Amino acid sequence: MTNHWTDYQNTDVFMVLGTNPAENHPISMRWIDRARETRGAKLIVVDPKFNRTAAKADLYVQIRPGTDIAFLGGLMNYAMTHGRYFHEYVAKYTNASYLIHPDFKFEEGLFSGAQVGEDGQVKYDTATWQYQVDEDGNIKKDPTLQHPQCVFQLMKKHYARYTPEMVAETCGMTVEEFLEVAELFTSTGRPDKAGNIMYAMGITQSSHGSQNVRAVAMLQLLLGNIGIPGGGVNAHRGESNVQGSTDMAMLWNNLPGYMPMPSAAQHPTLAAYQASTPKSGYWTNRPKFMVSLLKAWWGENATAENDFAYDYLPKLDHRDHSHMSIFEAMGRGELKGLFAWGQNFAVGGPNVTKERSALANLDWLVVVDLFETETAAFWKGPGMNPAEIQTEVFLLPAAASYEKCGTVTNSGRWIQWRDKAVEPMGDSRDDLWIADRLFKKLRELYATEGGAFPDPILQLHWDYDDGDHPSAEKVAFEINGYTWADRKGLTTFGNLQDDGSTACGCWIYAGYFDNFETPKCRSRVKDEPGTTLGTHLGWAWAWPVNRRILYNRCSMDEHGQPWDPERPLFRWDGEKFIAQDVPDFVATNPPEVSAQNPFIMMQEGVGALWSPSGMKDGPIPEHYEPVESPVSNRFNRRQFNPVAVISGKGEFGALTEAENPEFPYICTTYRVTEHWQSGAMTRSLPWLGEMMPDMFVEISPTLAAKLGVQSGDRVEVTTVRGSLVAPAMVTPRMRPVRVHGREIEIVGMPWHWGFMGKFTGASANVLTPHVGDANTQIPEYKAFLCNVKKAGGSGPVRG
Repeated sequence: MTNHWTDYQNTDVFMVLGTNPAENHPISMRWIDRARETRGAKLIVVDPKFNRTAAKADLYVQIRPGTDIAFLGGLMNYAMTHGRYFHEYVAKYTNASYLIHPDFKFEEGLFSGAQVGEDGQVKYDTATWQYQVDEDGNIKKDPTLQHPQCVFQLMKKHYARYTPEMVAETCGMTVEEFLEVAELFTSTGRPDKAGNIMYAMGITQSSHGSQNVRAVAMLQLLLGNIGIPGGGVNAHRGESNVQGSTDMAMLWNNLPGYMPMPSAAQHPTLAAYQASTPKSGYWTNRPKFMVSLLKAWWGENATAENDFAYDYLPKLDHRDHSHMSIFEAMGRGELKGLFAWGQNFAVGGPNVTKERSALANLDWLVVVDLFETETAAFWKGPGMNPAEIQTEVFLLPAAASYEKCGTVTNSGRWIQWRDKAVEPMGDSRDDLWIADRLFKKLRELYATEGGAFPDPILQLHWDYDDGDHPSAEKVAFEINGYTWADRKGLTTFGNLQDDGSTACGCWIYAGYFDNFETPKCRSRVKDEPGTTLGTHLGWAWAWPVNRRILYNRCSMDEHGQPWDPERPLFRWDGEKFIAQDVPDFVATNPPEVSAQNPFIMMQEGVGALWSPSGMKDGPIPEHYEPVESPVSNRFNRRQFNPVAVISGKGEFGALTEAENPEFPYICTTYRVTEHWQSGAMTRSLPWLGEMMPDMFVEISPTLAAKLGVQSGDRVEVTTVRGSLVAPAMVTPRMRPVRVHGREIEIVGMPWHWGFMGKFTGASANVLTPHVGDANTQIPEYKAFLCNVKKAGGSGPVRG
């Protein structure tokens, strides 16, 4: 999130796209309601289903799953052609004026540089996506935004095809509905208005999910809604510490603080890795972040003479190690063992029947969780024969959040310390204790038995002991960072060095736990009502450096005056800035200087309407159909994202072609308030299970009439990958969409159920495909093809 839920009180128009805050993030809904009550803010909901947030909306528009770029591209076209964009902001604070290579083209669904492989997969050579430069290497620009090769004109040309009629035909809404949304949301493209777009997995879990988010960001840049109070691109996270887990590099290709994982081929040495550092923008400081990270991990054994133990750091090979690829390798028998630490693959993974079968190829599986989950008991699942499975499963009983202490980082980047409320039950242990004991035993075995390369384990800096239990505070202090010589905590990442004099486990967290007595993440001081914009700088600590609104230099014009005087996040008084947030710029410089680089983390210092090399599937988003779609792509000659990860091959590769009459309906998955994630915790709690006891299949009254089904009747939902039986829930919240003259039904299913626990039910992910986004490899859970038939009997299905 660029902003925070508390900042929603400053919004004029909300657009909820691919999230359902009233149901899944109810606390955020309180701040939305406050803006509506105090500012008269308007709420737009765009969703395939008339959900609980839509029930409170000023304007609800239905959208066909998987068509978000068509919708967002249409909004950008509307803003540019009707003069509804914030011209001064766009011209000065984005790369709209930059000139692009004269050979850039977009033809027949492909950007220039496309290289099509024998399997139809596309890779792009991005040479023609780059900026034009002069003889001194400076980027050529046209401040008037009129040059035909400037970003603004190329965008205007590209999205001119996204007419209201095209959007309506593709997305399944009427022209009038689209124009009503366009008129209302683009009304924020002016200095005295703030528009806020909230999203979640409704747009990310797609074969073009990254470009969906790019399109949201581009629209907000056009309207001048980034860096301002009440604006932003705001991702609602699926649980309380998803933000923290990604900050700390739970993704396979990241190091903590979003530094890229080194490649064995490209970065065999520290010098090679440091040579890949961006040449401009704040990321030029990456060598300081990297050396400080290595120093934190290997301590006294990380010296300048051994490149700060860089050789000890694992390197990426040429293979994809994301979730789907790991399970396909497992299915081929290429993996021997797996840790499932707080993850329930056997419910949450795509094409989950095949993924459960892949687990049977392991020699050993360690599951760290509160209960015996479906992953721990995969061998008990439907269709599994325990007599044929040799996998040895170890279940380590874990502690719940209130049985351990430490920090969580919420959606708005606020890091807050939570104390332990009660002791863990029985033999269960918290994650830190388990990790500590596991490491120490491995270190003992390496010391006594040796190994191919034991030094990275034997020389690891591990000094968290505090009696019989490792200290969470000591871990937090290392993540925060300190000076190596005197162990003094750092207050800002600006103090990090690349000479080994500082150690820091995650550079963006520098300052959150700089001492053991009064760390900032324990602070609980809120602003007095009505005195500020609600930044609450004394409540917890937000990365980076306690900044509450990212890119907040953009809240002012080039002379340091707030675009909206009624929401003055900063104001230059002629000598200094009067501030309500931590500046995202050098506040000691006059405003005309910081106006040249308002997006300090970007290499060019400005917002990226155009991405010359950051995306694998194009410099700007283009509409493609989901990999499984009920209609052919009539908009360009490519059916689906040509760079999408068609991970499914062999046993995992079952896919349905477009317009297949055997699978005529769109299926999508979602959450309910009463259950959480795979249901491993909530389905074992009687009061939550009683509130929502059963998996269900939500269908429209028109589809129910066609099938002869009433609520409570059992239906069978089938895809090319498998089938499930569950009770039908017939509701007008679901209704068909009209696309290219055809009515197409949408079928919805929550994904919280499995075969373990007190309340069991069919797993929706039995049906989902092994395909994903080109950039992140996130699976496409939100749009795939199915059929629905009436099944015998009625009532719930167990197991």
